[in-house]
Amino acid sequence: MRMEGVPKIADFKMDVTENDAGYVVKADIPGVKKEDIHVAIDGNSVSVSAEAKQETEEKEGDKLIHSERYYGRVSRSFTLGSEIDEAQSQAKYADGVLELTLVKKSAAATKTLAIQ
Repeated sequence: MRMEGVPKIADFKMDVTENDAGYVVKADIPGVKKEDIHVAIDGNSVSVSAEAKQETEEKEGDKLIHSERYYGRVSRSFTLGSEIDEAQSQAKYADGVLELTLVKKSAAATKTLAIQ
């Protein structure tokens, strides 16, 4: 069996939309269990990481002759224009798509320091 080209290192694609209340992030992360996806929020920075684990089930007499599927860890980090309220934000994963609904912190929740 001969195949041309080598697949690129896996990277997931994202769409980010903004409205008055916050942001919606849709990330394509197929082939990963939701338990293997992690989202971290720090102020206005968001990090998403996922790990695709290789299935080790082999039937007797079968041998793998070609593999293109990616196994391993992928991650993306990005910064948004407003700080995120982690307590009000949500994450859903279905059909290979991670959807984050990230709620903006209200202006009253943002702390400012008086200059003396």
